[in-house]
Amino acid sequence: MASDPFVLIAAGGTGGHLFPAEALAVALARRGIRVSLATDGRAAKYAGAFPADAIFEIPSATPSGRSLPAAVQAALTLARGVWTARGLMRARRPAVVVGFGGYPTVPPVLAAALLRVPAIIHEQNAVLGRANRFLAARASAIATGFPGVGKVAEGLRGRLTHTGNPVRPAVLEAAEVPFQPLGAGDRLRVVVFGGSQGARVMSDVVPAAVERLPVELRARLSLTQQARPEDLARVRETYARLGVEAVVEPFFADLPQRIARAHLVVGRSGASTVAELAVIGRPAILVPLPHALDQDQAANAAALGSVGAATVIRQDDFTPERLAEEIATRLAIPEGLTRAAEAAKSAGVPDAGERLAALVMRVGRLGPHSESNS
Repeated sequence: MASDPFVLIAAGGTGGHLFPAEALAVALARRGIRVSLATDGRAAKYAGAFPADAIFEIPSATPSGRSLPAAVQAALTLARGVWTARGLMRARRPAVVVGFGGYPTVPPVLAAALLRVPAIIHEQNAVLGRANRFLAARASAIATGFPGVGKVAEGLRGRLTHTGNPVRPAVLEAAEVPFQPLGAGDRLRVVVFGGSQGARVMSDVVPAAVERLPVELRARLSLTQQARPEDLARVRETYARLGVEAVVEPFFADLPQRIARAHLVVGRSGASTVAELAVIGRPAILVPLPHALDQDQAANAAALGSVGAATVIRQDDFTPERLAEEIATRLAIPEGLTRAAEAAKSAGVPDAGERLAALVMRVGRLGPHSESNS
């Protein structure tokens, strides 16, 4: 085993957790700190390119109230994960463990508490999630993606440090592209995406909204839209029939660059999406995922809505008629887009990865470091 100190990052489940974890790993590598990744089975197959010396798969499960047997099985899996993580840490002894929320974080952070290894949890959303609420009292520090975070116990507020949400290098590159104001004869470039849980509503509403626009306004649109494979044909067919310039695909590897070229983004309000929109600085129409237990997407969207960077629309109100009206307004008053872009940029934290790395260095006592902003 190498004797120099290293940081164990715990992240899994979705890109919403893996993207900021990757950004932290890059920032720590610049400081000469080795990183290992502890993740779950779902994310392990996507983590091959993660910038870590080693990747460890730790058993994890999400407790569910659906049935008692399922809850018992989840608890047993989490217990097995704690035992596995404890063995890993006893053998390798990280200087600090950093968890990025979700239940894949639970076994490594609990194991760290058992072994008295310092731990940091990072909350990407504007509301502390269930797993992080469970772990908060065991963490040495709680890093937050938003200045204000709900559902934090009063006695733990002294452990909060606002770092922002670390974003991928591709997003920082896209942030260098200045916003191009919409000129009188320009096409309004609109990027539409909804993530794994949100693309269906976009496929239902956005083409129908475009169809409701007058022909002369349709001619001024240029659309880039993410759609699920089962929705591709009908979405493409609608735009082709309407004569609208559109690129419709199930996935865009260069999404940050496409956002940078956009005048307007229509999407969900997951933490990574909101952070990337702010860092790049683009206006948005945000439709929070409904029925979320903690209403975290609604809280995330409100952070951009409150500064004038986004229009927030409840899904029940996200109708073709409403969206057509919003698009027509932006074509009629393009200076509103420029103001919203400036507001979004003002809310961005492009150095969030560096801020979080500084906090990790401090908590892990890993040598000279700059103070993190609180």
